[in-house]
Amino acid sequence: MISVPRLYSIVDAACFATTEDLISFAHQLVASGCTLLQYRNKTGNARVMLDQARSLRRQLRARAPAPHGLKLIMNDRADLCLIAEFDGVHLGQDDLLPESVRSIIGTGRWLGVSTHNPEQIQEADRTSADYLAIGPVFSTSSKDKPDPVVGLEGVRRARQLTRKPLVAIGGITRGNAASVIKAGADSVAVISDLLREPRKSTEEFFRILR
Repeated sequence: MISVPRLYSIVDAACFATTEDLISFAHQLVASGCTLLQYRNKTGNARVMLDQARSLRRQLRARAPAPHGLKLIMNDRADLCLIAEFDGVHLGQDDLLPESVRSIIGTGRWLGVSTHNPEQIQEADRTSADYLAIGPVFSTSSKDKPDPVVGLEGVRRARQLTRKPLVAIGGITRGNAASVIKAGADSVAVISDLLREPRKSTEEFFRILR
């Protein structure tokens, strides 16, 4: 079973005007201790996504303090994960089935699956997914059409239904992260609360989650 770090940072291309801004942000996260980053781009075409992903991998691997400990996860796209030489794929409920993606990426890369209710947790738990995500835990503005909020009780319920590493996502901030871990999550996925001051925010998250 894999070990997922407490902080799972998500680098969403929609939050940045240029690829350079995106990479600068990601570098600040890694320089502050992040070892697990997901690249997410819901609006770019495949060529843009691949260019950004390759640049992200190349520059982070070159500049990271401990590059061999850094895991880069591709959102949705197993094909781009392989071409960009990322370390894993994260799937939503509307993406390819986990076993189909596993057959593409092999056993050496991480596979994560988003879930939003107990039934989806149970179904994903029976797959070869390495970790499961549950959410949104709190209200979030990171998605245009978010699923219903599950709350801390949803995290507790998910913890009862799987032994796989559990990543909580959705509206998680420095103010509520500790409560999410206490409810049973192994890790918290964060987008918005890292954006303004990535170095300071990352360091504060690590202090809170220690």
